[in-house]
Amino acid sequence: MGTSMSSILLDAPGNGASLEDIFTDIRHRVRHYRPHALHGPQMVWKQTNCYVDLWIEVLGWWGLNPYAALPFTITLDFEGDQFSFFKFPFEDLETLYGIVVQEHAIFEPVDVHVEHQVARGNLMLVEVDAWYLPDTRGNSYQSEHTKTTIGIDAIDRERRRVGYFHNSGYYLAEGVDYDGLFGKHGPAHLVPYVERAKRQFKPLEERELCDASLALLARHLKRRPASNPIAAFREQLARDAKTIASQPISYFHAYSFNTLRQLGANFELFGRYLRWLEASGCGGPIDTLVAACDTIASEAMVLEFRLARASARGKEERGESSLDILERAHASLIDGVARIAPPGRVEPNPPFGTLYVPPRPVTAVR
Repeated sequence: MGTSMSSILLDAPGNGASLEDIFTDIRHRVRHYRPHALHGPQMVWKQTNCYVDLWIEVLGWWGLNPYAALPFTITLDFEGDQFSFFKFPFEDLETLYGIVVQEHAIFEPVDVHVEHQVARGNLMLVEVDAWYLPDTRGNSYQSEHTKTTIGIDAIDRERRRVGYFHNSGYYLAEGVDYDGLFGKHGPAHLVPYVERAKRQFKPLEERELCDASLALLARHLKRRPASNPIAAFREQLARDAKTIASQPISYFHAYSFNTLRQLGANFELFGRYLRWLEASGCGGPIDTLVAACDTIASEAMVLEFRLARASARGKEERGESSLDILERAHASLIDGVARIAPPGRVEPNPPFGTLYVPPRPVTAVR
């Protein structure tokens, strides 16, 4: 496996294009890439977390419908010190789209594994240091070491360049950034966590997605928290308020990302899921449920601003009025969702046995 292979785009396995042609397309793709509508200007939270944002873009790029995979967002819970770092469940990706995601063992240099799997038509999800990601310029790039996940679908080991999905976009890293991403700057103490996404089975047709997605919603509804997670957060925030006020603003940013952003972004996505259900004729009426989701999304941001202002002034903020609004909205939402997805609904069968057949070769330009 140590022998260099020609890099092949995930979109076009076996297309025989030269590396120069591939990366000419990659550069064009980077310049003209348009984020999915779930990252559009209408969203209150432009980004959620690196993993969900990446998958939204990957699914959209593959011509798949990411809305159908959002039922899991109804399960968000408060974990005592943070809201759930929500992610698409692997079994849902397989059920709806035939995508099998598994951890990939690392026993050679990471880029060797990535090259081998991309050549097989697989997407490689790699935990990397955002210090080396040029798309984080102005944030983490060459200023802060922080963990994030990227999805790689093109690589040229010889010329040290890689095309990757990250957050709401698609980018190119090369040269010293490539070296940093793949641990070439020195001995690595721990290998990164890596996943392999394989389009193994045929995805469901659009007309099948409604029933399958509603069945997933019924399953996830059974997995919802036993009590209101916002009430639990209220209790913890009351205890944390003094710490937030006494710490540097950087502490607030980390606290807010793992609490209010996850809360607001999660339920904003669930609101977009409900809109898709109605637009597709899968369920309704949903106006009050969408309104509850919109309230959670917007009020979580209001509370974030209030906490930021208090933190900057060294003052305590418990956000009682905002939490009242959030708690009521969540209770209303949970009560209403059961009417759309009765808990007794039959769950879908995974699409075992129907293999995915890659489309004819295409370029990297959408």
